[in-house]
Amino acid sequence: MKTIGLIGGMSWESTALYYQAINREMAARLGGLNSAKLLLASVNFAEVGSKQKAGEWDALATQLGELAKSLQTAGADCILICTNTMHKIAPHVAREVSVPLLHIATPTTTAIKAAGLHTVGLLGTQFTMSETFMHEHYADADVRCIVPDEHTQNEVHRIIFEELCQGIISDRSRAALVTACEALCAQGAQGIVLGCTELTLSVKPQHISQPLFDTTALHGLAAVDFALS
Repeated sequence: MKTIGLIGGMSWESTALYYQAINREMAARLGGLNSAKLLLASVNFAEVGSKQKAGEWDALATQLGELAKSLQTAGADCILICTNTMHKIAPHVAREVSVPLLHIATPTTTAIKAAGLHTVGLLGTQFTMSETFMHEHYADADVRCIVPDEHTQNEVHRIIFEELCQGIISDRSRAALVTACEALCAQGAQGIVLGCTELTLSVKPQHISQPLFDTTALHGLAAVDFALS
């Protein structure tokens, strides 16, 4: 079994989901008391969030690059950045290590294509929805992403940072997220990508009629696939 290296804490709420999903899947595949060999480097999200807001992406790239190197030195055979937004700097982090960086969008696009879909609605932080770094990765797999209007993007971003990242799950906010999903489906989305690792805390498959692609779970399963390969 290979060792999985996680860069987490962005937020710790969703990093806990990674730990749970990876270990449950490992136990399901191997049985008994089996669990994953994991290394975790967890950041203070308050500091990271402030740098995101200030546009200090070079500093964040350096920070996560150093964390990736420390995980590799400690024995990690692969690296996962446990957040969609920070994949904005994934190319830099990947260059800092010689072990594979498992991109969060790769297993997601694989699942989308396996479902026979080509157009999805993308929900996430405003960085993920409005900038090109994630759209381009999906486009490389011939998957087109459509996103909400600016007002809805602002509200989704607020729910993520002010509620979900702090463990607050409200019916009112879930309803707003579901409405955003329905609007994207009305615009032609054949499924919805939960392109923020906290969104799965609120939105579940039973809440929408179209297929739902949970990047947190899919990324975790990809890590298990790698560890057992």
